[in-house]
Amino acid sequence: MRNPTFWWILAVIMLLLDWYVFQSLKTVTQNQSERTRLWVLTIHWILAGLALLMVLVFPYAGFLQDSPFFRNYVFALLVGLFLSKMVASLVFLTDDIRRGVNWLVLRFFSSGAQELESGSLRIPRSVFLSWVGLGLGGTLFGSLLFGFRNKYNYQLKKVSLSYSNLPAAFKGLKIAHISDIHSGSLQDKRAVEAGIRLIQQQQPDLVLFTGDLVNNKASEMEGWTDVFSGLRAPMGVYSVLGNHDYGDYVAWPTYEDKQNNLATLQQIHAGMGWRLLMNEHVVLEREGEKIALLGIENWGAKGRFPKYGKMQHAYTGTEQIPFKILMSHDPSHWDAQVRTEYPDIDLMLSGHTHGMQFGMENPFFKWSPVQWMYKQWAGLYEEGNQKLYVNRGFGFIGYPGRVGILPEITLLELV
Repeated sequence: MRNPTFWWILAVIMLLLDWYVFQSLKTVTQNQSERTRLWVLTIHWILAGLALLMVLVFPYAGFLQDSPFFRNYVFALLVGLFLSKMVASLVFLTDDIRRGVNWLVLRFFSSGAQELESGSLRIPRSVFLSWVGLGLGGTLFGSLLFGFRNKYNYQLKKVSLSYSNLPAAFKGLKIAHISDIHSGSLQDKRAVEAGIRLIQQQQPDLVLFTGDLVNNKASEMEGWTDVFSGLRAPMGVYSVLGNHDYGDYVAWPTYEDKQNNLATLQQIHAGMGWRLLMNEHVVLEREGEKIALLGIENWGAKGRFPKYGKMQHAYTGTEQIPFKILMSHDPSHWDAQVRTEYPDIDLMLSGHTHGMQFGMENPFFKWSPVQWMYKQWAGLYEEGNQKLYVNRGFGFIGYPGRVGILPEITLLELV
């Protein structure tokens, strides 16, 4: 977002948060030496000032907007600081509510009213709650810094899917599923090549990519086509488009420029040996038996994500094929249309959410803030005879890291 008004409003909010944090820093350092307090408070305002300066300069500085380093790291640090201060401020607010309630009680219901009137009675901030707020904010910021190291830490997840209507010839079919490469964010070519080798080591029969090859522009694939053209499978490599692939988040000089960008991206898919499915299907055959692979353009039921997909176009002609796999980038498509209108779609593969690149997963539960928007956001979901698998994403965007939700390569086996 490059609207200057937005950034000025954000700067005002940041300044208010900085003032709030400053008050708590004064509280927790009140028993320290004057020199220590001066250092702590000065460093706080220096960092706050630099962050504010970056925010105010950003909408006017094209070199910052186009800088991969700024987009990937400086911007991520700014967002991390902002979120950390927000978390801390929620605790500080709890303390201020406590102080306000105490003031009201003393003012109207106790003998402390006269002392309040004279100003001799103060209700101090809680040192404990100030430490809690600063600790939570610092922990969040520290975890975001630590997460930088996880952005290429690819996790192989093997999932067996059982179907009674799967043709016998396709039992044991191995599908490598990846999503959300976001090549405009990638920088470490060796690390990405290691991820591609990991996929190929699984010897998949089929490779499926469910959208967001780039962040915004086809030019972001320069230097990466040789890496991703290394994906090979006996039954082919198939792909669909995600919301970022259309260039919708760029102010193009003309509509023709935007359309040319999309056409170039389609050519890149073909040049890498990937079959891009644009609201269409292919029939896969094995030993005389058939399954259908459908692929549609982006179709989102949440937020302002576009509905370019035309499910009926892709579905027509597959009615008599006993088993169907659908590639659709946005998992909200499953509940909004697929389950209700196409109950014979056996398996839908999606991505899009990245698991927000932040959360917690263990054998007992998984959690991410993204679940407040998406009911299905990572892993396997089942309703009746239909299944949905949401890949956590191969790449990253916005925040150049992963906390708890690691980049994923999925190996699905149909049994």
